[in-house]
Amino acid sequence: MEYPNDESLRVSHETIYRSLFIQARGALKQELVRHLRSKRRIRRSRHSSVHGHSRGQIVDAISIRERPAEVEDRAVPGHWEGDLLRGAGNSHVVTLVERRSRFCMLVKTPAKDSSTLVAVLSQHVGQLPAELRRSLTWDRGLEMAQHKTFTMATDMQVYFCDPQSPWQRGSNENTNGLLRQYLPKNADLSRFSQSELDEIALRLNTRPRQTLGFRTPADKLQASVASTP
Repeated sequence: MEYPNDESLRVSHETIYRSLFIQARGALKQELVRHLRSKRRIRRSRHSSVHGHSRGQIVDAISIRERPAEVEDRAVPGHWEGDLLRGAGNSHVVTLVERRSRFCMLVKTPAKDSSTLVAVLSQHVGQLPAELRRSLTWDRGLEMAQHKTFTMATDMQVYFCDPQSPWQRGSNENTNGLLRQYLPKNADLSRFSQSELDEIALRLNTRPRQTLGFRTPADKLQASVASTP
């Protein structure tokens, strides 16, 4: 956005990574590792491992393949992707990402059982205006087994990804990666208060994103809602 006509002032993230890893002969030095979100010393292909696994059956689950076209093409706001971000000691935080704007919400949950999660999620989502409560896409985790209760409370239809296909919630997966800078895997996520989680979400929502043309999710969401009839 600042230098649209001067490619010499732009550089891709891959170029930066290659430069760092070549200098370090494949493994980053510790003083460099501490500046990375993932804290990985070795650069690996995103296709080097298979993510996801069978997590049981969910009764009356509606497939992601049945989502309306407006969800697929991000035509209107109010369609969300959700997941549980896991920390140490079997602690979890609910992550929600609005598909059109990539706007993120974090929800504190004391446990991951379905009744607890659906209750806190329904309460949090229920505070949104109606135009931002259209649908929710989740993976096959049994924490959303009581999806019908969530739909009754929020009037939001829940769609489920295919088994072992977390990439079908791409916006949420990408945001979870960004969140690891603030909510690392080795941290006890139960120690974060809801206000602290709101502050972390605010940082992401006011951070320019390349996929949004370097606008922020907050700006994008506000514009999307303003243009919704």
